Amino acid sequence: MTMTDARLRRHTIGEALRPTRRPRREGAAARRLETGRGRVVLASLVFAIAFAGLGVRLIDVALLSVGNAPQVAHRASTNTHDQRAVILDRNGIILATTLRTYSLYADARQVPNAMAAATHLVRILPNLKHAKLLRKLKSNRRFIWLRRHLTPDQYQSVNSLGIPGLYVRADKRRVYPLGRLASHVLGFTDRDNSGLAGIEKFFDERLRKSRKPIRLSLDIRLQYVLRGEMAAAIKRYRAKAGTALLLNTSNGEVLAIVSLPDFDPNDATAAPAGNRFNQATLGVYEMGSTFKILNTALALESGTARLTDRFDARQPIRVARFRIRDYSPAGRWLSVDEIFVKSSNIGSAKMALAFGGARQRKFLDTLGLLHPARIEVPEIGVPLWPKNWRPINTMTISFGHGVAVTPVQFSAAVAATVNGGRLIAPTLVKRVDGEQPRGRQVVSEETSRRIRYLMRQVVLRGTGRRAAAPGYLVGGKTGSADKSTGAPGKPRGLLSSFIGAFPMHRPRYVLLVMLDEPKGNKDTRFKATGGLVAAPTFAKIVARIAPILKLQPIEENMHDRLWAPMRMKPGVRRIASYRVNGRERR
Repeated sequence: MTMTDARLRRHTIGEALRPTRRPRREGAAARRLETGRGRVVLASLVFAIAFAGLGVRLIDVALLSVGNAPQVAHRASTNTHDQRAVILDRNGIILATTLRTYSLYADARQVPNAMAAATHLVRILPNLKHAKLLRKLKSNRRFIWLRRHLTPDQYQSVNSLGIPGLYVRADKRRVYPLGRLASHVLGFTDRDNSGLAGIEKFFDERLRKSRKPIRLSLDIRLQYVLRGEMAAAIKRYRAKAGTALLLNTSNGEVLAIVSLPDFDPNDATAAPAGNRFNQATLGVYEMGSTFKILNTALALESGTARLTDRFDARQPIRVARFRIRDYSPAGRWLSVDEIFVKSSNIGSAKMALAFGGARQRKFLDTLGLLHPARIEVPEIGVPLWPKNWRPINTMTISFGHGVAVTPVQFSAAVAATVNGGRLIAPTLVKRVDGEQPRGRQVVSEETSRRIRYLMRQVVLRGTGRRAAAPGYLVGGKTGSADKSTGAPGKPRGLLSSFIGAFPMHRPRYVLLVMLDEPKGNKDTRFKATGGLVAAPTFAKIVARIAPILKLQPIEENMHDRLWAPMRMKPGVRRIASYRVNGRERR
């Protein structure tokens, strides 16, 4: 073995016996791997701690803080102007609610091409005027409202334009899903959701500060029937306007109330001002012969007349330049029963003179007819009545001329004469279940029973025959009042009405139907009195709403026989004299 071979052998053995060393690059990778493992462990530990803390907090909120956290959230939401409470009908149907919308505005300085932007926007939003929009976009102003409350499609279309300087902001809008159906009751809001009319204005603060819904007394099913039948009657008789009101006699709840023409509260400003006028609560009218219900109630209550007492109705009454006559003169003495059923103005006037103007005024005041009604809308009419209550006023008021009242307060007064004598304030808000207001006794139970009898006779054999709805024992009174036009030589318009109750043996509901300036047709012999145009409309409404009210048809003849003894009272008196201007006349 040579020297060279021996050295090579020693070198090879030495290399084999030395520990193996990894290359430098392989050692760096190992260190990074170890560092990564450490970080993963640390991150896992942090996440574990975080999730453990979150779990503890959830348990605390769900189990330990039930009474606190939700209340804080509720207060935070109810203090915002956008969270306006919903309005419901008595059965929970939504009448007014607030929906999320978007409103479009612009920074004119950022719009690169005002002409092109205006052209595109007008195509998407046709209600915008191109010239006006172009002026806004060229105004160099930093903030300009272009359109409030975009629909979802409009929002998507505007957003797709991608025009610089156009921005959309989340907004809220008050929406009325049923449109015109209860517009005068609900009212409407402005663009900032502040109430401007109706329930929206009356309860504005409550609607803004509380998320608790307001449940109205209205039944939207009944509202639909009343509106439909009134619209048909206005068209059939070519009337100028009309109103109808359904009242619960036992608790004063207004179940339906219609004023036509009406408007869409979703776009109230687009409607003429006359359409927004609430005839049922704001309009004041001379109610005509329907007022004889109150006149007769006072005569019976005061004892100045009995059903069988007779008054001379042979000749018209002349007082100075005034002359009181009957529409269909009987030309004979009439009993109180006949005066009411035949709607004699002469007999009613003489009955009023028997109890006098002082009693008449006090009675009407007791019924709430000489001051504004109290009901939950701001649109309330102020009654009109004579400052100097002279005998001529006493006579004309007896048959519904000389005092002007709102339909809602008159309906409440009539309800008091048929429900046992209790005057209950009408309300548009549903009463708490079981709540039964006591009301104020204004006439006796006996007087109320006699008025029910008389109202039933009007439908059976008097001027209100067309109001009959078989099976529901309807009673009521017709009314036809001349309107003052204020223009010499212009024919006076007619206000035709019928107010009734049903079922008359135990009245639960009062319904008023009133048509403003109706025109007669062939079916009415071209006349338009309350008995010819308002009474049949009343009958159609009753026939449709009775099943909704769960009223079962009854045998009318059986109940009508119960009234017969009331007409056979002995002791007929003839009341021949009365005093006018301090002088006794016959």
